[in-house]
Amino acid sequence: MTADNNSSSQSQGLYVWQADNLLAATATLAGRWQYGQSVPTSSVQASSEISSKRITTDTRTIKAGDIFLALSGDNFDGHDYVEVAAQKGAIAAIVSRPIKVSAAHAIPQLIVSDTRLALGQLAAYRRQQHQELTVIAITGSSGKTTCKEMLGSIFGRLAPTLITRGNLNNDLGVPMMLLELSDHHRYAILELGANHIGEIAYTTEIVRPDVACILNIGTAHLGEFGSRDGICQTKAEIYHTLSDAQIAIVPDKDDYANQLRRIAEQHTTHVIGFGNTDVSASHLDVEPERSEFKLHIGRHVHDINLPLAGEHNVNNALAAAACAYALNVDSKDIVIGLENSRPAKGRLNSQLLGMHRLIDDTYNANPHSVRAAAKVLAAQTGTQVMVLGDIAELGDAAVSEHQSLGRTIAAAGIDVLLCVGEYAKYSVTGANEVGGIHAYSFDDKSSLLQYLQSYLQEQQAQPCTVLFKGSRSMEMETLINTLVEE
Repeated sequence: MTADNNSSSQSQGLYVWQADNLLAATATLAGRWQYGQSVPTSSVQASSEISSKRITTDTRTIKAGDIFLALSGDNFDGHDYVEVAAQKGAIAAIVSRPIKVSAAHAIPQLIVSDTRLALGQLAAYRRQQHQELTVIAITGSSGKTTCKEMLGSIFGRLAPTLITRGNLNNDLGVPMMLLELSDHHRYAILELGANHIGEIAYTTEIVRPDVACILNIGTAHLGEFGSRDGICQTKAEIYHTLSDAQIAIVPDKDDYANQLRRIAEQHTTHVIGFGNTDVSASHLDVEPERSEFKLHIGRHVHDINLPLAGEHNVNNALAAAACAYALNVDSKDIVIGLENSRPAKGRLNSQLLGMHRLIDDTYNANPHSVRAAAKVLAAQTGTQVMVLGDIAELGDAAVSEHQSLGRTIAAAGIDVLLCVGEYAKYSVTGANEVGGIHAYSFDDKSSLLQYLQSYLQEQQAQPCTVLFKGSRSMEMETLINTLVEE
């Protein structure tokens, strides 16, 4: 059965939230019921009115019968929309203060001390009710989305599987995903991201993984963590809830492999390595749009034809295989799952523009993934052009990291580098330090696009491969969309 979270059979098995279990889930947050403007009521009084299969935080997608949870952020306050939620059919609201609404739209309100924490507590409670569920949690500086999709391809063929959707991998997104659990799910593949210290510790406490995997320690969000040592400590929080009943997955070839293994071994005796030890690859043949290799997993060796480009995706495949191996999945099922995996949108997706090939790797970027993308581009045919937007969240290291990336890209043998953004000139400076590359910086995407269009028109005798990369905030995919539409 495939990992289709919206199938009718699974929707029938959705968990039912009622007044009493909502109170139980939020007990540590002083949860109490109030109906309309009246004094707090007991769960017995409210229970006959509350029975819902869905908790949502977004009034734009709310449906009749939902429970609305009011989150507050820097630029919004969900409490302002409680009445809107009621108008749209919400049968209850979870709030951090009583909200006055019109009598026509009065609904029970569960008042808690903090609605963000309530979201986490509700998800943790739901996880605890699903004892037969097996959870795989993955983190790392890069590759999380691709590895998640590979795991979905493996496990989704074995049993109903919940898979992190989009980028719901932070302290709000992770509990939102867990609240989508149905009683039919047997596996959950959850991606845990972090942009501040303690975030993975928080989400790991909620999901309580059976298998916890770290893909790598790079420099994503370096500005928040201060150093790679800080990033390592933060990512290693994923191991903190493990016991000998659970398994840690460690990247053998990472600079921090030994440190990660030591941390993992403080929590569990079951540690599996990928890259050199328990799961590894040999006879690599990395082609422009695919990779072939021999997968060594336990005592078995299998030929793999992976429909994704790049040596870094071979490493992602090894991580996925290690997670499946940890749960005693037959190696043949692992092979089938890997060979049927597909790249997520914005992850090295390829299309033709006349005689030229455009590679969309714009989903997001950090220095580690930019270097991986440069290797992929260097393996392509024709003139190789990298279009690079700024890498965000690097803090004080932004200038040096962009300059270093320029040097790496030039050293890879790429022909042309076009950079845009605040730090574009530093990437160009780094590239010119190495030489052998035509590198240019642009103040905005429109001027870069104009140059690129002219360049491609001039290259009629020589096909080009153009790879687009940049942080999510740069929205580099808009360049591809304009090129294709015109």
